Amino acid sequence: MTLELTRPVSRRMLGTETLLVLGLSLGQSAVYAVVSIIAKLTAEGGLAKQTAALNTSASSRPYLDLTYQLLGIVFALLPVLLAVHLLSRDPGDPARTLGLDARRPGADLARGAGLAALIGLPGLALFWVAAQLGINATLVPAALPEAWWAVPVLILAAAQNAVLEEVIVVGYLVTRLRQLQWRIGAVIAASAVLRGSYHLYQGFGAFLGNVVMGVVFSLFYLRTRRVMPLIVAHTLLDVVAFVGYALLPDSWFDWL
Repeated sequence: MTLELTRPVSRRMLGTETLLVLGLSLGQSAVYAVVSIIAKLTAEGGLAKQTAALNTSASSRPYLDLTYQLLGIVFALLPVLLAVHLLSRDPGDPARTLGLDARRPGADLARGAGLAALIGLPGLALFWVAAQLGINATLVPAALPEAWWAVPVLILAAAQNAVLEEVIVVGYLVTRLRQLQWRIGAVIAASAVLRGSYHLYQGFGAFLGNVVMGVVFSLFYLRTRRVMPLIVAHTLLDVVAFVGYALLPDSWFDWL
């Protein structure tokens, strides 16, 4: 007797799968970010007097701290592997479906650098305006100790953020929502608002800036079907933010 091990995937199953992947990754982060912004808004002094710190130390013991940092980076990428694994049930190679391959390294690097410039410069202006209006918390992009491994870890963290966010929030989510027959506008809005929502812990300026970034990145992906340039762009933006904050004088970042 032969058992049938496969069956057609229904829209309901795809919808449930999508919610589960988001619930294990950036959807969960969005929920925590909403709670965080409420806590900051209701704290003494309001939002502008609060701090949002990224890449913080996990231990006072340097090599234990390094171990925690590396473990955090590795395990944060598991939802990406899960998403790619689930997409492998679809026809074709999931890496090619997402544009998550090295077929076009030159073009991906060039497009990624262009996107980073397009997003980064207006983003700095938006952060400055948000700081002046008091609608952002004080941002600390890097708070690791002065250790030899701090900069390499910050670079790895930037790459991890880029891979996680662009594969899940753009490549995977856009692909699944199109399979669920969502309209293009709704797909772009869902991806962009999700991106903005898990940055809410930084403030409303960060939310708005990331929504705009999400719209640009979603449109780019829908046009090119390649997530690699988005990963390049996001990595460059985060490396500049994290490593720049760690190495440059504090006086350069008073406006944050």
